[in-house]
Amino acid sequence: MEDAVAKGHQVETQSTAHFLHDYASEQADLRRLYEQAKIDQWNAATDIDWATPLEGDGGLISDDLVDIHGTRFWGAMSEADRIELNRRVTRWRLSTLVQGEHGAMLLCSQLVDSVQGQDAKLFQATQVADEARHNEVLQRYLELRLDGESYALGGNVKEIFDTLLSTSSWHLKTIGLQLVAETFAVSLFRMLAESSKDAVLRQVCRRILQDEARHMGFAMLSLPEIVGQATEAEHREMEDFAVWALSRTLGGIFPLGAYQDMGFGKAEVDEIKQFRRERAAGGDETAFRKYFRRDLHDGLVRNLRKVGLLTERITPSLQSFGIKLAA
Repeated sequence: MEDAVAKGHQVETQSTAHFLHDYASEQADLRRLYEQAKIDQWNAATDIDWATPLEGDGGLISDDLVDIHGTRFWGAMSEADRIELNRRVTRWRLSTLVQGEHGAMLLCSQLVDSVQGQDAKLFQATQVADEARHNEVLQRYLELRLDGESYALGGNVKEIFDTLLSTSSWHLKTIGLQLVAETFAVSLFRMLAESSKDAVLRQVCRRILQDEARHMGFAMLSLPEIVGQATEAEHREMEDFAVWALSRTLGGIFPLGAYQDMGFGKAEVDEIKQFRRERAAGGDETAFRKYFRRDLHDGLVRNLRKVGLLTERITPSLQSFGIKLAA
């Protein structure tokens, strides 16, 4: 038991399982989403061309996505060290994603219990399988291209999923996962699918994107009615939870371990973080980063508005995160 716990951690949960006695379909839109999920299933072991060789210099993502690209630090590095940093940043980013997909799998298994309609339960069951497949395919990629090594779970990722797993409310779980985290994931996987140097990583990301769009669809179909029927106090709770989830998701999760492994000290890391903040604030980002930020922020605003959570009350918080609202 001690060895098992050492390989993970435990989260105390509190949820109620709704055992239905009537299994008729009542929500046609959710049933169509469920039917599409069945059609779209794929196999991480056989539907990815894992034998495709890695071309180029050995880097996996666009160098533009490495924080120090174009800085004095980058200029001072040898070509071999630049490639190694690219691979370490990729390892860190994919470690975060594989941990997130594992957390999403656990969350969706809770949602199967706690959502109350048959169509919602059936769809959430398919999302459990989707998240398991994403967990598997990203881990396979780490093993194929990065020797199976990964960075430990920590920081915002752990806090986000520990909080979502421990809350008893299915709609708060849905806000945190399908509304906020999935919107972030769609933009990130889309950017990686377009910009990665490795054909296998591009293929993996395109496959995952196919599933993520459905997952956001669940929030868009299930939340508007709940939000619309909420009391003032309940509405404020949902607004606050959305802002909290956004603050943690957008809170600058930084690949500290990758830079430490390359020998960067605290003062250098602090300088890199400051450079990253200033570059983002000044709009002086690379094309891929600009695209990601615009795609993410537009998606968040659109989805918050669609479910009824884009209110004047949370507008200042969104603006403090750098999210621009249309005039």
